[in-house]
Amino acid sequence: MASGKPVVILGVFVADTAYRANRQPRMGETILGNSFKLGPGGKGSNQAVAAGKLGADITFLTRLGVDAFADMAKATWAEAGVKSAVIDTPQSYTGAAYIFIEETTGNNAIIVSPGAAMLISSEDIEANAGLIRGAGVFVTQLEQPIDAALRALEIARGAGVTTILNPAPAAKLPDRIYTLCDYVTPNETEAEELTGIKVSSIDDARRAADSLLKKGVGSVIITLGEKGALLHTAARSEHVPVVNAGAVVETTGAGDAFNGGLAAALAKGVEPLQAVRFACAVAGISVTRPGTAPSMPTLHEVEALLAEG
Repeated sequence: MASGKPVVILGVFVADTAYRANRQPRMGETILGNSFKLGPGGKGSNQAVAAGKLGADITFLTRLGVDAFADMAKATWAEAGVKSAVIDTPQSYTGAAYIFIEETTGNNAIIVSPGAAMLISSEDIEANAGLIRGAGVFVTQLEQPIDAALRALEIARGAGVTTILNPAPAAKLPDRIYTLCDYVTPNETEAEELTGIKVSSIDDARRAADSLLKKGVGSVIITLGEKGALLHTAARSEHVPVVNAGAVVETTGAGDAFNGGLAAALAKGVEPLQAVRFACAVAGISVTRPGTAPSMPTLHEVEALLAEG
């Protein structure tokens, strides 16, 4: 399958330090874990890996330290077919994340220290403006400074590039950022943070999505975990059920799998509702596997799952 128009993702790479245990320790308590794993992570990097493994023409824009974790990042991208536009930053460190995974459910809690990526500036974005203008789809999140994300969205919008904002981790956003977004893709928690509307049902999601449309967003896609996702625009509101690929092992990378899948599908010209269903399948496979970047499926795996109905 053709790779479609180029995808550019601005975001963060971090080295994931993942701990599995029956429960989280209380403050001041030490407990024994069941396992530990070191691997590649960061929302933007995970999304780029997901898109790369799906065959997208993908470039990832970020800052890294000059250290062993940076070497891990570059090796991960090379394996997934991701091109990189890296600003080397020897005065800082490549980011890292603490991930707790609850053994019985696969649910997670995360602390991210982005390191060098927190130094991504508007000037960095200007220096890479040609890369962004040449994209068919541009994606960013909120792990790097919001000013950099905002300037990148402005450049992409000005060039007619399809823009996706994954507002994660949840944060207060300037009002003008919404008008720059063709798609905003929060989960239930992030949708509540952005709108003040608690999302416990699909109807709640529709109300939250309406609030985001009023802020100037083109289309809202709220990911709903085991309930799938909602595509909501001024003209349509479609609930897409979860695509079940097997027993849930870990949910850590599900949102990133979804966003990478969405970007890859839209870059290939897939209609939005089918792009959401495709993204749900990418996420559905990812949660059946441990890890983040290693859990991302290939295009063949996703197409085979969708063919099963």
